Amino acid sequence: MRIIYIIFAFSLLGMVGCNNNTGTGNSSTGDTTKTQPKAAAIQSKLNDTGTQMLMSVVEKYYGLKNALVATKADNADKAALELSATTDSFRSYVHKDNAGATLKPYLDTIITQSKIAASFKDETCEKQRLAFGPVSSAMFGLLKAADLKNAHVYQEYCPMAFNEKGAHWLSDDSDIKNPYFGKKMLECGEVTDVLK
Repeated sequence: MRIIYIIFAFSLLGMVGCNNNTGTGNSSTGDTTKTQPKAAAIQSKLNDTGTQMLMSVVEKYYGLKNALVATKADNADKAALELSATTDSFRSYVHKDNAGATLKPYLDTIITQSKIAASFKDETCEKQRLAFGPVSSAMFGLLKAADLKNAHVYQEYCPMAFNEKGAHWLSDDSDIKNPYFGKKMLECGEVTDVLK
């Protein structure tokens, strides 16, 4: 009986030893996480701090855009104020940098139009959307002037916005979620540019 236990124990050790060796003998079948490329870091012509602050402005912009997509006036008001404040802090930061002069007109427009959007008290969000058009144009100009890379910002366009004059907006996703019409025509639009 003792011999059966000994044979069984050695059999188990042999099986465990075989399992530990799988994937280590051949490097081509081993752990592939070491060879997969990393996602490229977000960059701009600004320094790291400036680029991080720029991305904070972009995130606040997305907050406003998402509130308009959902037609939530209170959220849009709050998001517009946050966008204005974050952009103002960024403007103060880049004022010390040579890039500040190039970016200033875009930043001024974003701040002014965001404050206008926040000042409207309109449950339908139609008045906030009027101010959002210039904010979106200035935001795209800002990101191009800052030479933003690897942020995957999509510029999208609705030809029917503002009585068929058309208007752009930015998104972090290629799926169309129209902030100018919300649920009325959520998927109306197309991607026209991408800042990769």
